Amino acid sequence: MAGIVKRQIKAGRAKSQRGTEESPLAKWTLISIAMIFCVVFLLLPLVNVFAQALSKGWEGYWKAITQPDAWSAMKLTMLIAVISVPLNVIFGLASAWAIAKFEFRGKALLITLIDLPFSVSPVVAGLMFIVLFGLQGYFGEWLQAHDLQIIYAVPGIILATVFITFPFVARELIPVMQATGTDQEQAALTLGANGWQTFWHVTLPSVKWGLLYGIILCNARAMGEFGAVRVVSGNVAGKTQSMPLRVESLNDEFQGQAAFAVASLLAVLALVTLGFKTFLEWRQHREFELAQHASLSESGDTIFLSKNKSE
Repeated sequence: MAGIVKRQIKAGRAKSQRGTEESPLAKWTLISIAMIFCVVFLLLPLVNVFAQALSKGWEGYWKAITQPDAWSAMKLTMLIAVISVPLNVIFGLASAWAIAKFEFRGKALLITLIDLPFSVSPVVAGLMFIVLFGLQGYFGEWLQAHDLQIIYAVPGIILATVFITFPFVARELIPVMQATGTDQEQAALTLGANGWQTFWHVTLPSVKWGLLYGIILCNARAMGEFGAVRVVSGNVAGKTQSMPLRVESLNDEFQGQAAFAVASLLAVLALVTLGFKTFLEWRQHREFELAQHASLSESGDTIFLSKNKSE
């Protein structure tokens, strides 16, 4: 029976591939173009970052990344991610659940607002916060009277980062929740589960992969954001300077090796993020194959039993 199931899976794959087969020339031409672009625009710059970072040896590299201002930039970058990512997870879950599970007035407007950061330049987003919370902004006088500072301080950096990154979790969850539908939640409620139990044991497991993808993308963008943070932070070394801003500052001061050293840390974070994302995709694909294998096994057993009964 297992052999029959395996042959059915292989036959299905072969059938799906026939419609996309091309001539060997076209296939290798497309593969070559893709590989050339990856090597020229991705691999070579990445290798150059590490080569320049280590141009003065490990001692120079260690000295560059252990400077007080570099440590301050690292801690600020981590703080930004630690605060902005959970906030985006809460917003993403709430907005995706509302859009996928309910019909209400303003639904199209909410979807448009979620996509807004994708269409607005990060620099424009930073200027928007200055107009709102700067000394000459709409709330500037009130903030100054209450001794509150948002612009050119950590709160402004976090606000700008949250604005830039909040579509990622929601955009990953919306199609997943729409695909799963509401049947499982309704069944759980019918069986006596409350809202929290339904969310924790039914909804969350069904969207876990989309949620993890959204968290990974959100975290990567939060750590690497430059434009909006550059506008609202003031780029003060040791206080409001994140890692991307630290790279810019070192480059402007003609400290190229130190700039590449800090940039290499961002590159390592990007590679770790990519590796984790690839692992999650592999796990998801494996779970799908196991589920498909189990489904075909059950269908094969059913056919086998029905044949025996008919005989």
